[in-house]
Amino acid sequence: MRAKDEFGPEYVLEVFDAKTGMQGVMVIDNTACGLGKGGMRMVPDVTTEEVMGLARAMTWKNALADIPFGGAKSGIKFNPKSPQKEAAIRAFADKVRKFIPDLYIAGPDMNTTEKEMAAFADQIGNKMATTGKPASMGGLPHELGSTGYGVALCTRVAVEFQGKRLDGMTVAIEGFGNVGTFAMKFLSGWGAKIVAVSDSRGVIYDENGLDYGALMKTKAERGTVTAHGSGKVLPPAELFKLPVDILIPGARPNVITDANVGEVKAKIVSEAANIPMTYEVEKKLMARGVLVLPDFLANAGGVISSYCETMGWDEKKMFEVVTEKITNNTKLVMGRTKDNDTRAAALEIAKERVRKAMAKRG
Repeated sequence: MRAKDEFGPEYVLEVFDAKTGMQGVMVIDNTACGLGKGGMRMVPDVTTEEVMGLARAMTWKNALADIPFGGAKSGIKFNPKSPQKEAAIRAFADKVRKFIPDLYIAGPDMNTTEKEMAAFADQIGNKMATTGKPASMGGLPHELGSTGYGVALCTRVAVEFQGKRLDGMTVAIEGFGNVGTFAMKFLSGWGAKIVAVSDSRGVIYDENGLDYGALMKTKAERGTVTAHGSGKVLPPAELFKLPVDILIPGARPNVITDANVGEVKAKIVSEAANIPMTYEVEKKLMARGVLVLPDFLANAGGVISSYCETMGWDEKKMFEVVTEKITNNTKLVMGRTKDNDTRAAALEIAKERVRKAMAKRG
């Protein structure tokens, strides 16, 4: 188990439900900036150490996003395809309810959606137990596209900070789910040329550019981007080697490794996914002059949306706040970066904010 340090964790709660067989863990890492906020994932092999690491990542993400949340995370060790999925969610809610919502607010994560958030809040008996709920419960579901919008905006702000224009830049996007689709939508609308998109079946690559509406239609009707009429179909791993200006890893962790980092040709890597590569691999790109926009900066649109939901704001206000926060924080990180190490600059800002909050609270 990860050792405690100056920042936390404050609580690590492991739970078990005999009826469903559900095992779960909730970690509240640091609440100096506000109550703990972090998603609830359901995977069969989740571990306490994994959730502790993710909770710490949320401490930094929320502090860097400049929202009044601390860091937390929860994991449910359960088969997400089981017909008992909702029962497991409700059992987990019962086990952790004394912490909700005074110390922890849940949100969607791997294999949990607005449906599971609704069940969790219903079981707790408090709509403030979660964010990412259905709109009918006063929620701002992540399906509105806040994360993908934030990734696109962070990328555009960084490009403009360098004195360049996004218009005409080529982009490759890994993943065509909630994040990837909205990243493509906004980047295309701002003049970028999306030349490659992948999903679990492979990559569709067209150096002349892919049309957002047409690709969405293909995905809806055929179930995969690889069924798109124009372009070449490539194996998933080839996406990271394409000659593009901007690469957006937006699906799985650790997709850029020591084995393929030397083949990355992009000048900007905008991390839509959490931990698409290790810091050591990032530093190899940075040493080559590649601008890396770290995950806890680039993909913070979702948690900023969660903050807006707790404030009772509507979709329009939410996008205004995401725009303001992502823009300001991206400029701040770019301005503080030394030796092209954007992650070090972002982490330095986050730690400063958490330490300041800890000092205020004694």
